[in-house]
Amino acid sequence: MDFHGGLASSASDFWYFVKTWPSIVNEEEPEPVTTQQTLTRVELTDAIVREVGLTRQESSDLLDRMLELVSSSLEHEGLVKLSRFGNFQVRRKAAREGRNPKTGVEATISARRVVTFKPSPALKSKVDGN
Repeated sequence: MDFHGGLASSASDFWYFVKTWPSIVNEEEPEPVTTQQTLTRVELTDAIVREVGLTRQESSDLLDRMLELVSSSLEHEGLVKLSRFGNFQVRRKAAREGRNPKTGVEATISARRVVTFKPSPALKSKVDGN
């Protein structure tokens, strides 16, 4: 298995790395990471340090690698499925005519790709409080 700085170099190596940490598969409800409305990268890193027992640098590297894998998949128009969380997907939008809401002037909005997210039923249920 090829690791860079202790982290996996491919998606399968990455998930093997994650699954080898027993505390990650802990079925207990995790404590809230933040009491604020915005969850930051630093707070996620701190939660990994606290709950998994990695060093701050290892936790930061783990989070960065995970986000790189998700970003890379989306960049190549892949589908990212995270069970019990949701799916990220790239959708193509065609060019269309739009209007500046302030001035009312028509303008062409160019074709583009956008990332969409569809939450899982489990996440919807948690957010809804069920």
